[in-house]
Amino acid sequence: MCFAYDSRPPALPADLALPPLAGGAAAELLELGSGDGTRFSAARALPAAPGACGVVILPDVRGLYRFYVELAERFAEAGHPAIAIDYFGRTAGVGERGEDFEFWPHVMETTPAQVQADAAAAVAALRAEPGVHRVATVGFCFGGTQSFLAAANAGLGLDRAVGFYGSLESERFPGLRPAQEAGRMSGPVLGLFGGADEGIAPEHIARFDEALEAAGVDHELVIYPGAPHSFFDRRFDDYAEACADAWRRVLAFLS
Repeated sequence: MCFAYDSRPPALPADLALPPLAGGAAAELLELGSGDGTRFSAARALPAAPGACGVVILPDVRGLYRFYVELAERFAEAGHPAIAIDYFGRTAGVGERGEDFEFWPHVMETTPAQVQADAAAAVAALRAEPGVHRVATVGFCFGGTQSFLAAANAGLGLDRAVGFYGSLESERFPGLRPAQEAGRMSGPVLGLFGGADEGIAPEHIARFDEALEAAGVDHELVIYPGAPHSFFDRRFDDYAEACADAWRRVLAFLS
């Protein structure tokens, strides 16, 4: 199960919070245009001081909702300009959606190529921000897979990619799996997984690790013992330590 509609991202560890001058502003909801002319929703949060590494946030199967708007704000608080994108501009239009949004039919009509095209628009928007010299993707669940695939997309020009519990051997896209794309990945890759995630088997992670190693891709794959799928949620007090560690690893990786 992916994030519940009322989920919220974990707070930054206290020692990683920046001085008030560097705190990020509230996220702005906006529309971006994809290469095929599609308009899609996005949320942009900017730090008070220019940030060197921008972050494109790739959500779970629900697309853009409050969790990812707040997550963009958390990255801005840490000094990183961030844009979270929605996947469903082509099939569901733009604008905010409620808890009753039936996302699965839209997920089934969404392709990796479309996600990469929309991500490209977000990358371009971030590169237009003052002081942004590098851009990374950070994805979750469905978006985690898309983040790994984005690392293999030379057209995006990413500097690095992060995936939280992204499926590695999807039955829907058997010919397009992260391990199969390892040879085309150009930047460092960070993967974060729950040890109790029933949808991602240890052997899947091992095969991905072996493929990245064989391709010479700088990478780190971290498994949190006992943590379930979508553990990165501040409601889950039992996994607060894993959340804090994940924040530390991601921010260190981006810097």
